[in-house]
Amino acid sequence: MAQKKSGGSTRNGRDSNPKNLGLKKNFNNFVKPGDILIRQRGNIFYPGINSYIGKDYTIISKIYGFMFFKKIKKKKYIYVL
Repeated sequence: MAQKKSGGSTRNGRDSNPKNLGLKKNFNNFVKPGDILIRQRGNIFYPGINSYIGKDYTIISKIYGFMFFKKIKKKKYIYVL
């Protein structure tokens, strides 16, 4: 007979992969067309002038310019001017 007890099982040992959400460019940073400005889940920020929203709510720059934030009626907008 074996002289060793069987090892116990564990209920830990899982972890999800990082989603890399959040700001990718900061206020007053120079951006190029196609630059990702913000990665988010749902509409936390809304696209303003010269930015658009992707299918996963990513906000992307349309033109060369500087990134700005603006708050209008409790909504936060991202502008590129």
